[in-house]
Amino acid sequence: MPYKSSTIKSKWKKTKWLLEDAYFRRYVPHTLPFSKKNLTSMLNDYTTVFFKPTDGSGGKNIIRIRKTDGGYQKQLKTKKTYFSGIGQLYQELQRFAGNRSYLLQKGIRLAKSNGKPFDIRVMVQKTKQGSWVGTALFTKVGSPGKVATNYNQGGKIGTFRHTMEGAGFNAAFISQMEAELKRVGVATGHNFDRHYKGFKELGLDVALDSSGRPWILEVNTRPQIYPLLTLKDKSLYNRVISYGKQYGRYK
Repeated sequence: MPYKSSTIKSKWKKTKWLLEDAYFRRYVPHTLPFSKKNLTSMLNDYTTVFFKPTDGSGGKNIIRIRKTDGGYQKQLKTKKTYFSGIGQLYQELQRFAGNRSYLLQKGIRLAKSNGKPFDIRVMVQKTKQGSWVGTALFTKVGSPGKVATNYNQGGKIGTFRHTMEGAGFNAAFISQMEAELKRVGVATGHNFDRHYKGFKELGLDVALDSSGRPWILEVNTRPQIYPLLTLKDKSLYNRVISYGKQYGRYK
């Protein structure tokens, strides 16, 4: 059976779907299409801004821009470059983008677990009856010094509870956050269904800031689950596959 779940590549389209709905606005960091005007206004408002391809995946080609005393620091993977003015920075980003469309997103200072930044993947899938359920919650723990936490960028997969404990959150907060993230995931499924037909699974990338507030960085319509195989306990992977088989997902 072939894979049957709709895929939408444009991060900007998916972000706009969420922003149309008042429920999600508090969860979405300020995001705008890349232009000189938007770059200037974002860097006036925030100390850190991410520059990411609208159709990207796996954390590739994401650049972090930070304001410094003398101008701006651009970081791609572990390589840092400095620019004294926004004009120079804009030209460099435009050269890097080429003909590809990019977004600018307010940088969230990620919570850290045992000193390493992490974000959370919230996996929701449809049952045979067509209802959305939260099927997996796990974390992507980044390598210190890297821009993205993705597995493809050297990040490690962690279990939700263990990572949250390593970040110093207490048991009550962890349980409350787990329930909230599953609710947000299911609500995202309903939101996407209103805009387009045929979704059977979604993977939300959620950042917790240092105060523990959740932010939806993006929604993946074809989330990778093979990194779950790196966990000792294969039950999360098996659970996702058991739902996935009905729409042709076998790995």
